[in-house]
Amino acid sequence: MRAPGRVTLGRALSWLRAHDPELAATRRAVRAAIVMPALFALCGQVFDSPTTATYAAFGSFSMLLLVDFTGPMAQRLQAHAGLAVAWAVLICLGTLVAHQVWLAVAVMVVIGFVVLFAGAISSVLAGASTALLLAFVLPVTSPAPLSQLPDRLAGAGLAALAAMLAVSLLWPRPTTDPLSAPAARVCRAAAEQLRADASWLAGAGGPGTPGVGRCRITAHRAAEAAADLREVFDTTPYRPTGLSTSSRAIVRLVDELTWLCDILADSTPPLDEHPDCDADAHAVRRAAARVLEEAAGLLDAPMSSRGPLRTASAELAAAMAAMERDATGKLGTRRTGTATPSRVHPVIGMLDLSFRAQELGYATLQIAHNVDLAASAERRSWHERLLGREPGTLTEPLVSARERAAAHLRPQSVWLHNSLRGALGLGIAVALVHVTTLQHSFWVLLGTLSVLRSNALNTGQNAIRAVLGTLAGSVIGAGMLQLIGDHSTALWILLPLAVLVAGIAPAAISFAAGQAAFTVTVVVLFNIGQNPDWHIVLMRIQDVGIGCVVSVLMALFLWPRGATAAVDRALAEAYADSARYLAGTVAYAVGRCGSGPAPTVRPPLDEGRAAAAAARRLDDAFRSYLAERGAKPVPLADMSTLVTGIVGLRLAGDAVLELWQRADEEDENTDRVEARLVILGAAGRVTGWYRDLGAALGRAAPVPEPLPRNPTAEGRLVESLRHDLGDERRQSAATAVRIIWTADHLDVARRLQPNLAAAASPRHPS
Repeated sequence: MRAPGRVTLGRALSWLRAHDPELAATRRAVRAAIVMPALFALCGQVFDSPTTATYAAFGSFSMLLLVDFTGPMAQRLQAHAGLAVAWAVLICLGTLVAHQVWLAVAVMVVIGFVVLFAGAISSVLAGASTALLLAFVLPVTSPAPLSQLPDRLAGAGLAALAAMLAVSLLWPRPTTDPLSAPAARVCRAAAEQLRADASWLAGAGGPGTPGVGRCRITAHRAAEAAADLREVFDTTPYRPTGLSTSSRAIVRLVDELTWLCDILADSTPPLDEHPDCDADAHAVRRAAARVLEEAAGLLDAPMSSRGPLRTASAELAAAMAAMERDATGKLGTRRTGTATPSRVHPVIGMLDLSFRAQELGYATLQIAHNVDLAASAERRSWHERLLGREPGTLTEPLVSARERAAAHLRPQSVWLHNSLRGALGLGIAVALVHVTTLQHSFWVLLGTLSVLRSNALNTGQNAIRAVLGTLAGSVIGAGMLQLIGDHSTALWILLPLAVLVAGIAPAAISFAAGQAAFTVTVVVLFNIGQNPDWHIVLMRIQDVGIGCVVSVLMALFLWPRGATAAVDRALAEAYADSARYLAGTVAYAVGRCGSGPAPTVRPPLDEGRAAAAAARRLDDAFRSYLAERGAKPVPLADMSTLVTGIVGLRLAGDAVLELWQRADEEDENTDRVEARLVILGAAGRVTGWYRDLGAALGRAAPVPEPLPRNPTAEGRLVESLRHDLGDERRQSAATAVRIIWTADHLDVARRLQPNLAAAASPRHPS
């Protein structure tokens, strides 16, 4: 029988892992629980400097609990060193301006805006904004003579040094993203299925050829790995420190791998008989398998060479181009059979195997691009991360930072809204604490900062939670002080426990629980070495209440809708622009396949650039949505599906454009009016659905029903191209094949619709 203590500990660990995935909050809390009391004791008891002790305690609390930098250890330490320098500058500035009310308010507004708006430039600055603001809030709300400045800087310096040692030595954070390992398993499982399917399709019959059972096993493993990846993703918490370029690339990779596995499931060959052999399609599948294996290796070791992945991607692109060139000539040799069964027309079956391979190839290339992007992002220097430079850009880091900042200096920018709201709220709070001369007045600023959210609803809810949490923590703290009495040793014992709970509670329990635990921590902190005074708890409730009122007023009067509305607008714009781009590529294709010269037909490059710009704006809005604290109205999985749907829509447009840009001069004497009408009709229906989806997301309109497959239109298309498909000169036949593949790419965009409609339906019921 297991000991009761061991059973209780096991249950506690299981509960903690369930409520704190990856134990990220627990890791930070354990470090702070060790470092903060130790520094407070060293500075207060050994150095006998209360000022140094206060700044060391709050500095270590800030640097260990409020930030969690990512990347290699060397870059994390550089980020902490940069944070220490910023703390020193802000402490000096806050100490200098604290004695003049108007100057303190003005500088608080400027510092608040700069720090909050800097989050639009890079994820490093976004994750450190609260810690940076605390560095200015402490001195500006506690006027003191300049003679105390060295003690304040000494405390912050000790906190920074201890934080760097703790980050590197005490339970270091893993260097890889938690999604990387399951994503790598999906890549390897998909690669195994591609190889097994290719060997089965080749029908070699040799001893190395996998049987039906092997194909089914590999398909099951790929589907199971994709399901595991989705489960890990769905349980990943919202983390502002997870907004880096590499993290966002991995997040996009989740839906792309899910998409790839769906394509694999749709393109699984019939296992009851061997279809006709298509060596080019098999070569594409094998090349895609190699790309996925190289991608898995790079996910496991992001700092390894990217050369093998890029070489494999180039080989896959070449295999796809060869398959497209040879598909026309193979039509004539397959008149007696089909590559895959088709209820529409035998020609569809003949071309289906090659198109499925092409579809798999495009999806694999997109996955390879995102894996390469994530690896490139990990290789950036610290100052490139700090300034938000995107991998692969030719601009200097400062130029990139200026461009990103300029992009958000617009009235619609949620980053601009949040920065102005936060800056004005903190400025008003500074004015109030100077006018009312509250004791420990920085609590008003902490109350303002802790509950200020990017929309009025969340701010109001969290203001109530903050006050209730502070009230509960004050009652607990007062009760402890009454029980402890003059036994200060008990307070020293309670301090690390209080810090530990304060670090874990916000993530594992609730915001109110975190506020209560933090209140208990500060009550203990301020009563160590003093005569225990429970009256301090009344002042804490008063101060936090004032800060909450300031936050709510700022949220009500300044842009109350928040980041969710910004994401909805960005989604609507991105779907509209991407649908316009897809329609433009189809119009370009139709212009290339008609009779007579078409000198005015040009690739839809402007539409493509507009779609790419809309996708970038969506990415920034999504990033701010993730950074917005408080309850999320839409689950992360659904929101990510809607965001990644833009990728699939643009990828369909890219595939059509590239297909026709590689085409030779067309046969100008062939009339394809019927084929044009079918293609344009299909494009109109598909792109119209996406425009309706964008409207539903932007205006809370009903979500459109996904379009069903239209076998009648597919049959009309093939019948209209019957003459061209039999062209022995191959020129007209090549054009006909491209037309059919264009229709197939439109059908790929149509097949995305059910998942997107399901993701949009919870907030926009149809």
